This record gives sequence, structure tokens and C-alpha cells, in this order.
Amino acid sequence: ARLRPHRCAAASAAVAAAAPSLSCLLRGLQRCAAVLTRGTPICAGKHRKHPGGRGNAGGQHHHRIMFDKYHPGYFGKVGMRYFHKTQQKFFCPTINLDKLWTLVPEETRTKYASGPKAAVIDCVSKGVYKVLGKGELPKQPVVVKAKFFSKLAEKKIKAVGGACLLVA
Repeated sequence: ARLRPHRCAAASAAVAAAAPSLSCLLRGLQRCAAVLTRGTPICAGKHRKHPGGRGNAGGQHHHRIMFDKYHPGYFGKVGMRYFHKTQQKFFCPTINLDKLWTLVPEETRTKYASGPKAAVIDCVSKGVYKVLGKGELPKQPVVVKAKFFSKLAEKKIKAVGGACLLVA
């Protein structure tokens, strides 16, 4: 396979019929520039190893514009420090009023539905500390024992004739 010579103003018909000259072959290679760009004719320059630094280097220096534009708030601190924070102090499982009767069996509810006494639901023994006020209670008096009650939960329990008992 013969290489087609690159057309140039100095080339004549006689030169085109003969073997291609060295200058025409080199001019074809210049388009690829294989030596400098490692095979890609589009980008100019070699592949240098890590010109901007590795990873997130320069986030507060030479790459600051990119970090401020695309990752605002990446650097800095917010709030106060809490030394030796343990989670048991903040452990407080909650339950809503619409799920309150699931803590006791269905027989308990039917047993106290018509009698003069009210059912007692001990939330703390079931592992629930706080009662929240979402949902509706059936029109049946109930005594609820818990460590914490929201205002709305207390209001709704008292509205059906029940009572809220705080336990330690």
C-alpha cells in the first residue's frame, strides 16, 4: 500500500507518480503529532502526572474557585463542640396515639371497653418513653404511663376521659 502524498503547491504531476518524498510523509505525520501528544491529534501537550496536585489538593489555594462554586461550605466549622458525647442521654423512643393500643393485646381493649375501669398502658415497660399526639384515640378511657408526653397527646388522652401518669 502506497502512502498518498500530501498535496502541496510545489508538488507536480511527475513527483506524484513517483514514490512520495520525505517532506510529504513528514507533513502527513504532523497532523497526528504522535510524538508529542501520545497518539491523540486533538489535544496539544504531553500527559503530565498530577499538574494540579492529587485529590482535593488546593481547595483553599489554586482550586478555590471550583470549591466555592460547586461545594460551598466545604471548609470551616459549625456549632459548638460537645466533649465525650454519649448517646444514652438522648435515648427516647416515641409512639404516636394512633399506635398506642398496639402495646397491649386486643383482649385488654375489649375487656375495658364497657366496664367502669380504664385500661392501663405502661409505655416504659414496652420500651417507649415519649407519647406524641398524632392520630385519634378511640372513645374509651385509658391510663397511659410514660416518661414524657407532648401537649397535644396529653390533651387528646384527657379528651377521651383518660389520664397521663409520669413515671421515672
